[in-house]
This record gives sequence, structure tokens and C-alpha cells, in this order.
Amino acid sequence: MTITFVGHGYVGLVTAAIFADLGNTVWVVGRTKEKIEKLKKGITPFYEPGLAELVKHNLSAGRLKFTLEYKEAIPHSKIIFICVGTPSTPSGDADLSSVFKSAEEIGKNLKNYAVIVTKSTVPMGTNRKVAQIIQKIVRDKVIFDVASCPEFLKEGSALADTANPDRIVIGADSDKAKNLLLDLHKPIDGERIVTTIESAEMIKYASNALLSTKISFANAMSFICDEVGADVEVVLTGVGLDKRLGRSFLYPGVGFGGSCFPKDVKALIAIAKQYNYDFKLLSAVYQINQEAKERFVNKVIETLGGVKGKKIGVLGLSFKPNTDDMREAPSVYIIKTLQGKGAKIQAFDPAAMGNAATIFEDVKYCQNPKETAKGVDALLILTEWNEFKQVDLLELKALMKNYYIFDGRNIYDPVKVKQNGFIYRGIGRN
Repeated sequence: MTITFVGHGYVGLVTAAIFADLGNTVWVVGRTKEKIEKLKKGITPFYEPGLAELVKHNLSAGRLKFTLEYKEAIPHSKIIFICVGTPSTPSGDADLSSVFKSAEEIGKNLKNYAVIVTKSTVPMGTNRKVAQIIQKIVRDKVIFDVASCPEFLKEGSALADTANPDRIVIGADSDKAKNLLLDLHKPIDGERIVTTIESAEMIKYASNALLSTKISFANAMSFICDEVGADVEVVLTGVGLDKRLGRSFLYPGVGFGGSCFPKDVKALIAIAKQYNYDFKLLSAVYQINQEAKERFVNKVIETLGGVKGKKIGVLGLSFKPNTDDMREAPSVYIIKTLQGKGAKIQAFDPAAMGNAATIFEDVKYCQNPKETAKGVDALLILTEWNEFKQVDLLELKALMKNYYIFDGRNIYDPVKVKQNGFIYRGIGRN
């Protein structure tokens, strides 16, 4: 089958590579000449484990094609996926301008029947508007269908999540569209949910909202545990053993970030407001996430008696491990706030330092954890990369000026760290 993906971000490029690997002819339409030229050479625009190799393999096989021209891809495709960004506006609403622009270009170049599928996270009713846009532009009375097929991949494990998903959600009106999408997904396991377009659009928002709620609940519990002397990790392990709840995403830290959770929580709050519902629960979820970062910074400042002129080492910059994504990363708020209080920052991240350099000023970037620890008054763990979990802390201690560790992801055993002579501060582990 010939299919097209409009957009080559995490969702578009990863999903395109997977479907090409399954034997389809896959076009990817972009809008930046530099990125498209690099992709034609197999150079991916972001870090995702295994993606570069998969792209190169399918380029060589002739199944994966990149272009700036809609007219090269659209006329030949049976299924066209819209996978463009929907960032937050100042009001919290999703910015749908790229979605609608893509719909216009698809409409101009549509020559044969196709299903236009929105994979971007969009508010309910967006697919209907996409259909209206295309209907006004399409020529020669070409028949088409629209559908919603939201993604549920996680950065850092995007290939596995796309190839082996928990579920595949298909929202469509016509049987022809449903059957085409079911046929495309035949080689991929996962529970099928075939439903209305509006329900499919809502499933994505509901999923991200609930996952964000679990993280903020864990952080709220950590706030209380700090005050009463309980260990939040033990508490949440006890909670997570309840089969009705589970431990997944019940992990406290310095807050969630990335391209999805913050914007989707704000978008669902804004959507609810349009329908005269004050989504107080999600408003609290978002506020707790902000508070988690603020409390961490305050803990560092209060413990050190101020940070002016002090050297702080930071391990981890990306919003989560196995990605170079700095969007809404908690490290941005934490580092900039500490710098504003006079701290000097040196940092290391296995993948994100290139992106971080476009965000921060006056940060020294190091080659490894040992260089990061050299001469610091405190070491901050902001991303739970595996290589930080087994680092030799005594080697780091020998390089540090003062022996404070602020574990923003609770990756260390407080007892062992303290036995090694450190002053340890975790999240909810007072």
C-alpha cells in the first residue's frame, strides 16, 4: 500500500519508518528543505534509539521517500496521515494552524479516493473541520473520507510502542475507511478500538490527562511525605501493589515535561471551558506539576544556605531518558531559576546537550558525570538516565567540593548514599 505522512517529527517519522519496514511504500512530506535533504541521506532530526538505523534501512530498500512537494506523494496514496505539531497557544488551546494548512495542501493535490487521518493530538471536532477544508478545495469531485487514529508512543521507546502498541484506535464514519485502516494495521498486534471520530479524538486526551494525574498525585504525596517523615517510594510501592491501581506513572520527581503532557493537559482544560465545564482536577494536576519544580529549587537553595557564587553540577537535561527532547523539560525552569539566584551551572546529558545549548546561557557542558562533579558544591539528578544509576558515587565524591546530592528522580538508595558520606535530599524521602 502507498501511504503518506505529513510531518516528520516524533510521530510522523517513527510511524512512517515502521510502516515502511512492514513493506509499504511510504512518503514523508516536510516543509524544511534542510531537514528533508538530511533525511534523504538517513540523518534523523532528533535522537530516538534505533530510529536512524531503521530509516537508513528502508531508504536503501526504496520504501521510504522524503519530499517537500505534496504533489509527489498525495495523488498516489490510499491513506494520508497528518502528523504535525499542535502546540499550546497563550490561552492553553491547541494551535491547529499546521493541521488546517496540511488539509488545504492535501485538498489541492488529491486526485483519487483516500482516507485522510489525523494522528496529531487535536480537540474534538477537528477532523470534521479538516473534512470541510478539503471538501471546499478538492477538484473533480474526488471522494475521500476522514478518520482519527491517535498515537500512544513514548519518546525513548517510540519504535517499540508503535510496533507493539497496547491498542490501535480508529475513529471513522465509513466502513471503507475503517476497513482500509484495519488492513494497514494487520501486521501490528494490539487491541482494536473502532469507534466514532469524536471518541477517538477524546481517547488521546483522556489517556494523557490520566497519566499526568498519576504523576502529579505521586508528587503531591511526596510533598506530604517530606513533612511527616515518610518515604514516598515505600508508600507508592504499597499503593501500586493494588491490582486496581498499579505502580506505573506513580513516580514522584521534578515534574513531567515533553511535547505532550503539559500541552494536552492545558488543551483539555481549555476544551472543557468551551463547553462550560471547569476541569478543576486537571487545573490542580498542572499546578502541582509546576509546584514540584518550585519545591525542588527551594530545597536546593534552603539546604545550601543560598546558591550565589556556588557551583552546581547537573546530571540530565532532557525531560526523560533516551531522548534529546528539551521541550517543557523541568531542567529548564530549575537551571534558569538557580542561575537567577547566582549559581554557576555545569551539566552533562548523554543526548540533549546540543538542544540545551540553544536554551541556556553560561552553562558549562561536560563530557561525563565525573567532569560534571568536579569542584561542585552540589550534584542535581534531573533525568533518570540508566548510566547515572550505576555511577561510582565515591569517584564523584572525590571530585566534589561539598557532598550534597539532590536526587530529583529518586534513583539512589538514600541509606547507601548517606553511608558514603553524602548529604542526600530526594523527593518525598525526608
